[in-house]
Amino acid sequence: MSDRALLFIFGIVVIVVCLGSCAALLINGQAESVDGLFLILMCLSIALAFGLYLMFMIKRAMEPPPAPPKPAAKAGAGAKAEPVAQTQAE
Repeated sequence: MSDRALLFIFGIVVIVVCLGSCAALLINGQAESVDGLFLILMCLSIALAFGLYLMFMIKRAMEPPPAPPKPAAKAGAGAKAEPVAQTQAE
């Protein structure tokens, strides 16, 4: 499995867990306290962050691949390669 697929699945799991915990807090009535409201706010912000990351990942995956680089132009027929002068160390 590629790293992108693993990160995608991990992001989906984090979003589902965060939204599930928000729903559980609302159902149990614990969201009526300040701590519950803060926990809901944190869960929603984490879900938002991972959701934005997943949107960026999907957009990037849908982009066409970059064009392959063009091969370097060959030297003209009239140009000759000159030998490199070598010096001896004394």
